[in-house]
Amino acid sequence: MRTRLAPYLFVAPAMLLLVTFGVFPIFVALAVSLTNMNISAFANISNVDFVGLDNYVKLFDDADFWQALGNTGLFAVLGVPSIVLLSLAVALLLNHSDHWIFRALRSFYFIPAITAIVAISLIWGYLYNTQFGFLNYVLSFAGIDQVQWLSDPLLAKFSVALVAVWRGTGLNIIIFLAALQGVPREYLEAASLDGASEWRKTFSIVLPLLRFAIFFVTVTTIISWGQFFDEPFVLTDGGPLGATTSVSIFLYKEGFRLNQFGYASAGSIVLFAIIAVITLVQLRARKADDEY
Repeated sequence: MRTRLAPYLFVAPAMLLLVTFGVFPIFVALAVSLTNMNISAFANISNVDFVGLDNYVKLFDDADFWQALGNTGLFAVLGVPSIVLLSLAVALLLNHSDHWIFRALRSFYFIPAITAIVAISLIWGYLYNTQFGFLNYVLSFAGIDQVQWLSDPLLAKFSVALVAVWRGTGLNIIIFLAALQGVPREYLEAASLDGASEWRKTFSIVLPLLRFAIFFVTVTTIISWGQFFDEPFVLTDGGPLGATTSVSIFLYKEGFRLNQFGYASAGSIVLFAIIAVITLVQLRARKADDEY
């Protein structure tokens, strides 16, 4: 009996934390989304009324929500392929040598992942500054007029996405490097004896063996971009004209600035459902690939 129970006892603390801070809040948000809860409800619970699906009907009729959803989709389209491909390319280059320079570069690329997002965004804000920013200063030597990096609605999307790509690449480089360490050297040596080039070995041996790592990085990156918040919040606060307002920023403003907890909870449930469906589709595709 002790042998059978031991694994569950070791897993129990982690599962308890997961249920408490991961699963339970989802059901709380679902319940709140069916009410008109606001800040006054904390003082008097009788102020909370059941409104059914009214919040969801209002949400799907809200042009600001659809704009935020479209922005989030665009950010994901820009960011996910960029991070996955850039991280994989850098990891492949760093894995070719164990020289101390390459070991130092591995640490260097990981620094953005452990740096405070506020500090990162403030530095990039100065770089993007229209009047005295470094980027415009460099462009001035080429005779280019001042670029409105964060003031132009279209350009602001790409500017904010660039910061997130730069910050998100470091952690994924480490993940790919760890996966590359698991590639059997015998396969590469055998391919070298057969006269295979580095490109041939990379595409025929290395990349197929990295399928799970690529899948893992892709899934986690999509989830993180679906919850995109930090960079646009600090750099533009969702502006200009809502051009960089993600769904997460929209929910934050509705819940904590406009005091509409029920309405914001409905939006969070919709966002959770979208991310869950995308993740399940990817898991299904991964399972079909393994069966094939």
